[in-house]
Parts: sequence; C-alpha cells; structure tokens
Amino acid sequence: MNTLAQWNDAMAYIEKNLMFDIEPSQISRISGCSEYHFRRMFSFLAGMPLGEYIRRRRLSVAGLILQKESVKVIDLALQLGYESPEAFSKAFQVMHGVTPSQAKKANTELKVLPPMTFQLTIKGGLEMNYRVVEKDGFYIVGFKKRITMQFKGINTQMDSLVQKLTPQVIDELKGFCDVEPKGILSVSANFDERTTEGSQLDQYVGVATSRAASNGYDILHVAASTWAVFKVVGTFPDAIQDTWSQIYAEWFPASGYELTGGPELLWNETPDTSSPDYKSEIWIPVHKING
Repeated sequence: MNTLAQWNDAMAYIEKNLMFDIEPSQISRISGCSEYHFRRMFSFLAGMPLGEYIRRRRLSVAGLILQKESVKVIDLALQLGYESPEAFSKAFQVMHGVTPSQAKKANTELKVLPPMTFQLTIKGGLEMNYRVVEKDGFYIVGFKKRITMQFKGINTQMDSLVQKLTPQVIDELKGFCDVEPKGILSVSANFDERTTEGSQLDQYVGVATSRAASNGYDILHVAASTWAVFKVVGTFPDAIQDTWSQIYAEWFPASGYELTGGPELLWNETPDTSSPDYKSEIWIPVHKING
C-alpha cells in the first residue's frame, strides 16, 4: 500500500470534481482509508478542514472563470452548490475582497488557493516508542466539560475540571479504577473537528473502569477497540504536543492504521508536571486499514 500516492490520487479526484459533486465514498475508496481518517489527517497536515479547503478551491476557480469566461453569477452560484446568488456573493467577497460582478472587470486583484498535494519530507528521524493494545469496552467515570481546542501551551479551560479533583474525590475515583490505563486520565471525545484549533470537544478527567459507576459523576462509554499507545518523555505540555505532531505527520502515514473517531486518552504520571523528563502516555483508538 502506497499511502502517499493514494492520498494524492484522492486530492486529484477532488480537484477534478471541484465544479461537481464530491462523493465521500470515492474519497475513501481512492485514499484507501476511511473518510473520517482522511479528513482528520488532511486537517492536521494542511492546517484547515477538508471542507474549508474545497470551498476555497472552488472560490479560487470561480474567480478565474469570472475573469476569463462570459458566465452569469447566478449560474455559477448554482453550479457551485450555493442556495442563492447572494450566498455565493457573500462567500466570494469574504475570500477575494470584491464581489463576483467586480471580479469580471479588468485588472481586478483576486486571491487564489493553489491545489494541495501530500509530499514526503525527511525530518529529524526521532524515534517513537509505541505499542498496540487490544481492549474490551470500558467506561470513563469523572467530570466533563465542553472546551475549545488549543494546540500550544497549557489549556486553562481545564482548570475548573482539575479543581474538582479533591483528595477525597481522587480516592473515590481510584476505587472505581480496575482496568488499564490506571490512574487519573484526561479524555478527549466528541470532537467538532479534531485538528482545527478553536473547535469544540468534550473533555473528561476521570478513571477507566469496567463498571458504569455513577455517584453523581459524568460517564462516557468507550467501545472495545485496538489502541495505539505512545510513550512521551519530556517537558509538559510541549513534549505531548510535539508527539501528536509526529503521530499525524509520521506514524499514521507509515503504520497501516487509521483513526476510528473514538475518545483519545492521556495518562500523566503525577499531578506535578514540572519535571523536564515528565512521563505521559497517549492512547488513540485505531483500526487496521484493509485488515
């Protein structure tokens, strides 16, 4: 399986069909992975969601068409899937800074987003320590909060969750914990868009357990899955964030695994994160491609 070639074939399919319907099933078939995995990988590597890329590519092509061809704005709007010329004009102006009618005039400056492709880049060759684990279904029991995605630095939105972990609560939660990974976990689930900073997700702090214990706690069921577990050692949270970058840019393209969309777990060795050799584990539910 040549993952890079397959993903570029999927990008070529998207480019060829910009002015037509783009079928998610075709993206999945051509890329050799699930649509969900392809979208997540694209968002991380490109820095924008796939839907946003397609929208901006279409508006780029629309600008060229308006400048070079005699086409009515209403016809172009309908061809691109907009419900009305007004909706198309608004989107066009947001990107280009001018209306579609103004774009028809000579010497009007427009913006363009060039087509993207995946390329292999040789970087530092840093080793990654990981293992693959099969787990039955289990529960996360603890506290939940809807927060905003933040890629760099410490996310202060977690403070109100962490403050709930009094010594008494920690003891009670640890009493529920009877499956790996043991200890207090940070769990991310129900992402709006996993790889877009500023998007929303459900964040839990709690423990893994085989019992749907309640006692007033929030509960998340986690389905049976294969897990890729990555060992992280270094300054918190930079080492974790750097490892995430490696996972997306290096491990997934070469691993033969894809994301399932399930919750992602973070285990930290202690509440004190000041050590330069701080230890963590990232648990990601995965599925073997074509396996």
